[in-house]
Amino acid sequence: MSGAPKPVLIADPDAALRDMLNEQFRVGGEFVAVEAVTGAEALERAKMPDLAAILLAAVFPDADGRAICRRLREAGVSVPIILLTETGDTGDCADADETITKPLRMGVVIARLRVLLERRTWALDGQTIAIGSFAFRADARTLIDGARKTTVTLTDKEVAILKFLLRAAGRVVSRDELLGEVWGYNAGVTTHTLETHVYRLRQKIERDPADARILVTEPGGYRLVS
Repeated sequence: MSGAPKPVLIADPDAALRDMLNEQFRVGGEFVAVEAVTGAEALERAKMPDLAAILLAAVFPDADGRAICRRLREAGVSVPIILLTETGDTGDCADADETITKPLRMGVVIARLRVLLERRTWALDGQTIAIGSFAFRADARTLIDGARKTTVTLTDKEVAILKFLLRAAGRVVSRDELLGEVWGYNAGVTTHTLETHVYRLRQKIERDPADARILVTEPGGYRLVS
């Protein structure tokens, strides 16, 4: 490990869990904790400009964690978000990058944070790739529309989906293959999560999302026409 510790927001009403994560971060030296106890605090502290990632409880006394996650994405917060759910909670959250069920295993949390932050730095050799009328920069997580002179910000998952489909070079990629590549092993993630991400990505990349010409659905999966 090198460089300054990366700030990670721990937004959870459970004081014991926050203390445990805080101590783990302190011992490892790779991350430093920023804490939030309520949903309102989570929304405010997630705006920190140098924040690396967010660990977000699914339930707060004053708010629903999934709704907070959605509001953060709508506000343009694109850092990785790991939703911390309770045992027996089977609810989906397409806005989160990962879902981890409590009780937490510290090794798993640290490993998932590392993977998500590594994905965030992927850059396709630093290139600008043409996708339809857009210029795609994976390292900047942007799509630049040259015709309309606009820039669209992508989430980490949207970048990962586009990158994998680009590497497939026009090949049809199955839903299971995309799930495995983008989400890794996570029994709580379903094809519905993937389909929701694809739907939102089409809102950004297609002129007419109902008639997709770039990110197209094929029998068995998806194909990128770039």
